Amino acid sequence: MRIVFMGTPDFAACSLQKLIEEKLDVVGVFCQPDKPKNRGHKLMPCAVKETALAAGLPVYQPEKLRDGSALAILRELAPELIVVVAYGRILPDDILALPRYGCINVHGSLLPAYRGSAPIQRAVLNGDAVTGVTTMYLASEMDAGDVIYAAQTEIGAKETSGELFDRLAPMGAELLIRTIRDIEAGVAPRVPQDHCKATYAPPLSKEESPIDWTKPPKAILKHICGMQPWPCATAELGGMPFKIYDAEPTGQTSARPAGSVIAAGKRGIEVVCGGGETLLVTELQAAGGKRMSAGAYLAGHPMEVS
Repeated sequence: MRIVFMGTPDFAACSLQKLIEEKLDVVGVFCQPDKPKNRGHKLMPCAVKETALAAGLPVYQPEKLRDGSALAILRELAPELIVVVAYGRILPDDILALPRYGCINVHGSLLPAYRGSAPIQRAVLNGDAVTGVTTMYLASEMDAGDVIYAAQTEIGAKETSGELFDRLAPMGAELLIRTIRDIEAGVAPRVPQDHCKATYAPPLSKEESPIDWTKPPKAILKHICGMQPWPCATAELGGMPFKIYDAEPTGQTSARPAGSVIAAGKRGIEVVCGGGETLLVTELQAAGGKRMSAGAYLAGHPMEVS
């Protein structure tokens, strides 16, 4: 089966690498154009491009999908199946209709939950106990196509979005192989989604970073976990801005207002949360500084308590 792969970040590169290892017939790889990174703004290839080039696969990086140029390339490649994993673009109908076996996608949620670009982060932020990966047929509407297979996993109590990404990527890759094999054999199921149960996962923004101390400790901890690795949870403590990377509930209560710092020492910075419960910030990063334990920071920067 002739396959064209479309994807961009690390999550997608894991699936592409699995296709290569399984010796499937990948005839071309599409990814987004190189983007400037770091202080020098040097154009850098994405993870999928690096994986494809290392395997000697032809790479295509069209600026647009709707001007006919991408369709022309695909017609020359003549794929029987198009595999899309975190490509970052919606395929137009003329491309969706091109391959004999259709276009399939690996999505980082248990559809119809969390359609959109940040399903993994939103699951963590919302404190979900379970998430997973889904393979589906692509449709004109975003993430609304028929489901093929799904695999689920529990979310750890303090598992960050980045850590969950790293676990779901190989799960998605394994599920993709099963999906392709069964499509080729003509035994893959096709189950329409219940659109009434659909929820959406918009991309994260820096505006969501500040911690809301009026929430309970568990919700704040999920916020800290869900915002990693980007854009990170933030808070002002002792009059100074910080990125917050880790914390733990203390089981203690205080009558002080939410957001009050009531202790700061070797163990960390204790802050009052909603309902009077307190949370101990244990890992942080000051503006212009390095990520470190709160205790190490406080050793050189004592903090006044409320």
